[in-house]
Amino acid sequence: MDEQEPIQVVELRISYRYVTAHPWVVQAIGGFLSAYFMEHPGFRVQRHMEELESGSYIWVCEVPPSLKVLRLLRRLKEDIPPCHAQQIATDLPALPRYLIDCLEQPTDP
Repeated sequence: MDEQEPIQVVELRISYRYVTAHPWVVQAIGGFLSAYFMEHPGFRVQRHMEELESGSYIWVCEVPPSLKVLRLLRRLKEDIPPCHAQQIATDLPALPRYLIDCLEQPTDP
């Protein structure tokens, strides 16, 4: 491993609401990330899990410095139903987090 280029570790999350609206996206995103691994050396999915408390699906990914996470998200958004992707504010020691969610907000209280 090349130590002169630090690898960034990020968390990609899909909201429960988005998964409920489009159940097939979990498999589609897994496939997309596998293909991205083949295209971009240094990119790797460390783990994939479902967070039971929130219902979110999470991928923890290693991203090389030459790859921009926002570029990855733009490409991903072309392959899945319309969504809102944003970086979630976290405390400094935590991994950078990106959330994919539905475009519209729920109208029920």
